[in-house]
Amino acid sequence: MTKPIVFDSHMHTTLCRHAEGDPLEYVAHGVRMGLKGVIFTCHSPHPDRFSHAVRMRPEEFAEYVRIIDHARENAPDGFEVRLGMESDWFPGQEDWLRDLHDSADFHYVLGSVHWHIPEYEAAFYTGDINAFQTGYFDHLAQSAECGLFDCLSHPDLIKNAQPDDWFFEEHRKTIGAALDRIAKTGVAMELNTSGQHKIFPQNNPGPNMLTMMADRGIPVVVGSDSHEPNRVGESFLKAFAALEKAGYDSISVFKNRVREEIPIPEARASLGGDPFDD
Repeated sequence: MTKPIVFDSHMHTTLCRHAEGDPLEYVAHGVRMGLKGVIFTCHSPHPDRFSHAVRMRPEEFAEYVRIIDHARENAPDGFEVRLGMESDWFPGQEDWLRDLHDSADFHYVLGSVHWHIPEYEAAFYTGDINAFQTGYFDHLAQSAECGLFDCLSHPDLIKNAQPDDWFFEEHRKTIGAALDRIAKTGVAMELNTSGQHKIFPQNNPGPNMLTMMADRGIPVVVGSDSHEPNRVGESFLKAFAALEKAGYDSISVFKNRVREEIPIPEARASLGGDPFDD
């Protein structure tokens, strides 16, 4: 086994109100999984009680920075803990997020289009699931184009809206057009391994979209989206195999909001296992 070089770039804290465990428990599991470090990306605060049931309050933001600082200061020697944020894209919230992202020394900012929050459904769901799915991918492209984010999280999350009515081929052209727009921005996209636990049990994105991303040269970041410590680094070896099958030869990680690349063979070797071992 080579020295650790892999980061898990997506995980949460109890401040989001739907996660469990202390940040140092996430760190400890990351160490056990052979990672070099973790990036905490808890759900951003928003004003006016926007989606307030699943995120920290604005007045709790300083506490978030404090607990991640504490985790970094108390992590084992050589293990890196980086401050990130998962921020919701939503029309009219751009200035708020821009100020938020400037208010701390973030290493990494994820942009998310969460179709299932009440505000999003109220604004965009009219009862036509096909139109809702199509609109989601336009919004995904808009989130890249707004310039606020380093990476787009779980980019086909919409397939969980009504999974019996999700047919990838019906949306291939729409997805391709969105990915063309995203590729022009240079924004990365995430392979999120938590999708296997959702109602549509498949990584986000699935293999077809992942191949389309690779074809366009869109950088990819791997994250577990852990809401509990024992999922840190979950299924990363299988994720590397899926990425190589799609056409990727490297993964990305962010430090000081600058993207760095890690060759997949080196990432795999650092975790020391067969892709079917994890």
